[in-house]
Amino acid sequence: MLPCQAELDLLINILKNFHINTNIITRGSVPVAKADLGLRAFLGMESDYESLFSIKNIESNTVYKITDTFNCCYVFILLSDLPEKTALVIGPFTNVEITKQMLLQAAEEYEIIPEVFSQIEKYYTNIPVLTNESTLFAILNAFGERLWGSLENFRIKSSKQTASRAEIEKNFKRFSAQPSEEANLSIQTLEMRYAKENDLLDAVARGMVNKAELMFSDTSRTRPEQRIADPVRSFKNYTIILNTLLRKAAERGGVHPLHIDTLSSDFAKRIELINSVEAGAALQKEMARSYATLVRDHSVKQYSHPVKQIILNVEYDLTADLTLKKFARMLNLNPSYLSALFRKETGMTLTEFVTKKRIEHAADLLSSTGLQIQTIAQQCGILDVNYFTKAFKKIYKVTPSEYRKQ
Repeated sequence: MLPCQAELDLLINILKNFHINTNIITRGSVPVAKADLGLRAFLGMESDYESLFSIKNIESNTVYKITDTFNCCYVFILLSDLPEKTALVIGPFTNVEITKQMLLQAAEEYEIIPEVFSQIEKYYTNIPVLTNESTLFAILNAFGERLWGSLENFRIKSSKQTASRAEIEKNFKRFSAQPSEEANLSIQTLEMRYAKENDLLDAVARGMVNKAELMFSDTSRTRPEQRIADPVRSFKNYTIILNTLLRKAAERGGVHPLHIDTLSSDFAKRIELINSVEAGAALQKEMARSYATLVRDHSVKQYSHPVKQIILNVEYDLTADLTLKKFARMLNLNPSYLSALFRKETGMTLTEFVTKKRIEHAADLLSSTGLQIQTIAQQCGILDVNYFTKAFKKIYKVTPSEYRKQ
């Protein structure tokens, strides 16, 4: 058992949510390709694993940040010296966006053959970008403080691995593209991308709003593969695909197509208005949050068929006849049985449920429109303004007029 095992598990879980890779390495063990997500193994530079990922010389009470030849960053933290030297390796991640233009320039400079270039480009699409490292190092400071007692008891040490131009050219020129090796790197890259997508879709399908939003964190993000020359159009294309995936995740989460289609159509229009990669990234984050919220607020997955039908009819038209008598006739069920079933599954009577939905919709209209209160009451299916005010105050503890002022 390593020291601070609970804190270590928490740190690894936090980094996972930021899409940052972690590995536990012991002294004497041969670092494997997963330490750098397979880049050196692909390039035939296996000997570089031992030099970069060796932990024999790292010391306690120090957080090491190393930037390698490929502009990828790693963090090393010694966890234990007994019974064997054990370290946490965090990374790779980059400090800057590695764009296709930057890679094309490097490919021209070092005469990288097209087969190699296409694989390296795919590789960088899966590397998290931390344009601001302050959040990461705030987390690491908290971990170091727990591991070594206080902030004064450890230091952060940065270094850069350098290689001469001749060494870099030698590595690339001696590389002969082999289909099996190319496939290995492509497969690993695809597996990582699909694993991240599946994590996102699972979070949305379960209505986990915070997790879904965190996966598009500004602190750490990956970029979609740029398949055409125009980066904005490429981002739009991926966002269109993402909208479809999120729509299906919401459906899997038990949301009726009625709600999904409205949200999906709105995002489809907004996607075409994206005018920069930054705007696209912000919209993707909003999409993840919105679809997860939709599942959280409108999933009927856990309800029986009769209760599902009632809920969907209530949400579809709040001004309709939403009485128990009407639903019992529609579903061909005994009113008493249907009433008991609805209360058992929702925890409230049908009347309470309908009133709650109507008043929640009224609150939205009060804060987003300038409609008169009487008009809002009618839009929510309540014709008696006095009853509307009384019902609103019972739920929100203030009158509609006071709510709008607040």
